[in-house]
Amino acid sequence: MNDKIDLKSCNIQELEDFLTSIGEKRFRARQVFEWIHKGIENIDEMTNLSKALREKLKEEGYIGVLKIEDVLISKIDGTRKYLFLLEDGNIIESVLMKYKHGNSVCVSTQVGCRMGCKFCASTLEGVIRNLRAGEILDQVLTIQKDIKERISNVVLMGSGEPFDNYDEVLKFLDIINHPAGLNISLRNITISTCGLIPQMLDLANKKPQVTLAISLHAPNDELRSKMMPINFRYPLDELFRACKIYTDITNRRITFEYALIHNVNDTKEHAKELSERIKGILCHVNLIPLNKVDEREFQTAKTNKVKEFQSILKQNGIEATIRRELGSDINAACGQLRRRYLKHKKDMKNEA
Repeated sequence: MNDKIDLKSCNIQELEDFLTSIGEKRFRARQVFEWIHKGIENIDEMTNLSKALREKLKEEGYIGVLKIEDVLISKIDGTRKYLFLLEDGNIIESVLMKYKHGNSVCVSTQVGCRMGCKFCASTLEGVIRNLRAGEILDQVLTIQKDIKERISNVVLMGSGEPFDNYDEVLKFLDIINHPAGLNISLRNITISTCGLIPQMLDLANKKPQVTLAISLHAPNDELRSKMMPINFRYPLDELFRACKIYTDITNRRITFEYALIHNVNDTKEHAKELSERIKGILCHVNLIPLNKVDEREFQTAKTNKVKEFQSILKQNGIEATIRRELGSDINAACGQLRRRYLKHKKDMKNEA
């Protein structure tokens, strides 16, 4: 890894401290920050800075840049799946989704994931490392530059558990929300977690405008523990208590993500039980027909059962939507493209 300062991972305060430490005026930090968020790839492009200052910046710092290794474009709906190469050779992926209300990107926060959810491709090899704030940000910047359109919404729901990389995620929020940068409203940012309660409650106090999504996927502890190891640490009673506290502090609705798996968590009884468990929490449920992962035995729930599940929730006063499937022809589910890439690389190495 580069031992210089990654300027893209610095917030304004850190840039000010850095610039003053090398004998420059504090206001230069804003100029550097603005250039970075215009999507420049090297320090020499900062044309309103003196050559001497640019040389100083190059001695001490650099601008980290992701390389697009591959991009798949859906012929159905224009969804784009990006495979990015990091400077250390690791691979991450991001997804661009086009909606009537604007462009949304789903970004990764870690290389891999250590949460061990049984239906997810991202966690199959565990976690390799956390992403820096600049590497999370650069997924947005690079996609915006590639499509030549503004990104208006960001979802931290790609590879990794955002709250397992909490400090860098908080810094990313500071950077992307800053008026001198991309200036994306925190209300347009969603963070998904499998349920790390201390970070959930801390976020409520620090960034109350961010939308929180909880990967739930089961209405009881017995079933959830079989699929999601995090449930042993934070069982559902504790999780729902934390959700109630979160909504009380922020007055913002929580989204419960519920992937419907054939003959596992998709029955009428499961829907009724879920309704009882989350009644009284300011929330809505996002029902997701499971994206099949080759290495996992789980199958996608039948369409009629997905609709029936939604109907039961609504009958019990729970708002529920069925996620529109995007990029179905390019395997846009989290972790799948990266996994295929790594397998191909391994096969090529074995053949050599």
